[in-house]
Amino acid sequence: MILENGVVRTMDPSLPTVRALAIAGERVAGGVGTHETALPSPDIVDLGGRCVLPGFTDSHVHFPTWSLAQRDIRLEDVSGLAEALARVRAHPRRGAWVRGTGWRSAEWESQPTKEALDEATGDTPAALWSRDYHSLWLNSAALALAKGDLEVEGGVVERDAGGEPTGILREESAWRFRARFASVPQDEWVDATREGLRLAASRGVVAIHDKDGWLGAPAVFRRVAELDGLTLRIWQSLPHERVGELETLGFRSGIGSDYLRIGYLKAFMDGTLGSQTALMLDGSGVSITSGEELAEIVRRAARAGWPISVHAIGDRANREALDAFEATRDEWEPLGLRQRVEHAQCLAPEDLGRFAALGIACSVQFSHAPSDRDLAERFWAGRTDGAYAFRSLWDSGALVANGSDAPVEELDPLAGIRAGVRRTIDDRPAWRPEERLTIEEALLATTVNPAWLTGDERRRGKLLPGYLADLVVLSRDPLECPPEELETVEVVATMVGGRWTHNPPPWD
Repeated sequence: MILENGVVRTMDPSLPTVRALAIAGERVAGGVGTHETALPSPDIVDLGGRCVLPGFTDSHVHFPTWSLAQRDIRLEDVSGLAEALARVRAHPRRGAWVRGTGWRSAEWESQPTKEALDEATGDTPAALWSRDYHSLWLNSAALALAKGDLEVEGGVVERDAGGEPTGILREESAWRFRARFASVPQDEWVDATREGLRLAASRGVVAIHDKDGWLGAPAVFRRVAELDGLTLRIWQSLPHERVGELETLGFRSGIGSDYLRIGYLKAFMDGTLGSQTALMLDGSGVSITSGEELAEIVRRAARAGWPISVHAIGDRANREALDAFEATRDEWEPLGLRQRVEHAQCLAPEDLGRFAALGIACSVQFSHAPSDRDLAERFWAGRTDGAYAFRSLWDSGALVANGSDAPVEELDPLAGIRAGVRRTIDDRPAWRPEERLTIEEALLATTVNPAWLTGDERRRGKLLPGYLADLVVLSRDPLECPPEELETVEVVATMVGGRWTHNPPPWD
């Protein structure tokens, strides 16, 4: 196959563009402007002036959870309790539970309670996840299932003045409740994920770094692979508690196939901004893993051959994570393990340069900055100099990879790129515009840099001879767009391994 009559951006600085791209089997065979490649009777695809880029990688996504959320009650855009309850009442019932996601109550006049949810759901158990998936809103029928057994270390059970649960669980309390009482049958996960793969392909996604290992995502993806085959490449996390099993079996990072590999282990330092559980230097927040505990986790993982991905939101959580990596550096650095911090949302200014100095990658979410701006200004007043500091991190030399954290934000790489470049998603001026990235940098963070994190920098993330033919066709060249016109760039088609996964040509 030869793609011609458009602009092909390789994302390699030695030869940024070629006039056409030759593909043989699963790989790029060459391009006009690189060297001649003889292909027997090639199919010619007329790009019609469109732009070809390496396909997008979402470096932080909860893919099965996001897929399932497409079926649930969506509350991301509700402005208050009454509107949320009206949406719950109007949603068609499915199965034995009322499920939803996306509420963010910090700016609601009335806060969510079990009594309020009872009015909308009656005796049917209901569980509604907050937008950050660190808080769970339950009705009385759901709470009754726990028979008062709600407390757990690292968790929060909100209680009223009389000591009764209000219906809001946070952190470990929320996650344990889900695991024990509100689990979803695997067949439903599988069906939702099959639908999610089609939607992801329509948005130019060719690879993901998935975080749903806690929920058995590898088994879900394996079932989907058996039924349909996978249409994107998955770098799968597992909870760090599984390291003992992996060590016993002799499994090392990267085990699996070209489409599904177990790559890294995940740990949590703290909660989130939205749930007010981010661990801060002022003493606020929830500590899920201490710095000393993380150091031991990193050591044990390194001995077994596994890199660690650490969720850290608050400035204290990030500092303790960096301290742990620094204290264990002699044990993981010689092994070439590619360690990463997820989110790095609020940093003390003196810690900004430590990521590059230690060789710790920043797996961030560009969309979070404009989405969280009001919450950050409210809860982190006076500390936003180090919040969502994408430009500062980039200029420090840190490797920055972009993801969505879907379903917290939508799995939509182009929307994330726009957010990183413009720092706004509405009519307001850019928030902290000094932290904007260029369009090229935002693209690198969504193509090239994620490939490095998976050890694939010599075969993915660029369109060079020998690289896998994972690409996206766009309606226009984003690097020729003014930032204010990025909204007009659309995904036309997606290819993974030389196979069209969305909208094969010809195109109108």
